[in-house]
Amino acid sequence: MSDTTDQFGRLFVVVAGTLLALAAGWLLFVEYAGDLADILGILLALTLGGIALRIAAGIAESQFPSYNVAEVGVEGPITRDGGGSRPIPTGPVGATADEIADQIDAADDDPAVDALLVKLNTPGGEIVPSEDIRNAAADFDGPTVAYATDVCASGGYWIAAGCDEIWAREPSLVGSIGVIGSRPNLAGLADRLGVSYEQFTAGEYKDAGTPLKEIEEHERQYLQDMIDESYDQFVERVAEGRGLAEEAIRDTEARVYHGEAALELGLVDEIGTREDVTDRVEERLGEEVSVREFSPHRGPLARVGMGARSLAYAFGAGLASRVDADGLGFDLRT
Repeated sequence: MSDTTDQFGRLFVVVAGTLLALAAGWLLFVEYAGDLADILGILLALTLGGIALRIAAGIAESQFPSYNVAEVGVEGPITRDGGGSRPIPTGPVGATADEIADQIDAADDDPAVDALLVKLNTPGGEIVPSEDIRNAAADFDGPTVAYATDVCASGGYWIAAGCDEIWAREPSLVGSIGVIGSRPNLAGLADRLGVSYEQFTAGEYKDAGTPLKEIEEHERQYLQDMIDESYDQFVERVAEGRGLAEEAIRDTEARVYHGEAALELGLVDEIGTREDVTDRVEERLGEEVSVREFSPHRGPLARVGMGARSLAYAFGAGLASRVDADGLGFDLRT
């Protein structure tokens, strides 16, 4: 169907739906309501017309879509819950991993969508949520292009490696193919405060990494083995997605690179702006593209909560960068 036909179709649905609602409102609230209710009836008719306009516009968009490419953003730390369970947010609050994966799935199910853009501006985050987003992008039925804006590091690169192409800007920071684990050591502080640690567990390593006791060497090795296994998985994902040798990936030693250096190493395919990326998608699809952003829908209370957490991050970013947000135990992330 041509663009002109789609435009006329959308216009017809919107106008017809609005006029029908206005006519119904006039008959219900004005014509049969009596003279004293005329003013109120007109207001109600206009309200009904406005509601109908929104509904008709939605129907028109679904029946005559004006887009053929979906864009899904991954911004801020990658977490299962968007940072909502953390007392101090560790970065700008974005959508949760499940929400992002759901939006990619929704784009894949949308018959109007022929290609997917994944916008990345993230320092990384939790491993399994990063893998969930990567799998959703890798399973998308059509061309997938990841493009880095400011930062595409660690878990962000884990996701990007699941796309057909990766683009970046010249100043973008790309890479950090590595895994980090951390635990605060509060044993000395507990001794000075006269706090003793006593815990009852079943299983030798159940309390490995607990911050109120000194870590033993075999526990340190156990935790390091966990990190090494996660790192091996990361390297395998990148090697599979990028067609690079695992040894070459390990040689990066988890460094981050500006766009041009990342291009030379094969970590990205092209350097360019978002307009360049859409030109590339047009080339792959063989037709002009129009992009629609797919983002999670939140109610007013959820939006207020996300805004409050973003404000908390902006106010206390310096402190948050020094504190293990999980509070206790061993924190493992890309």
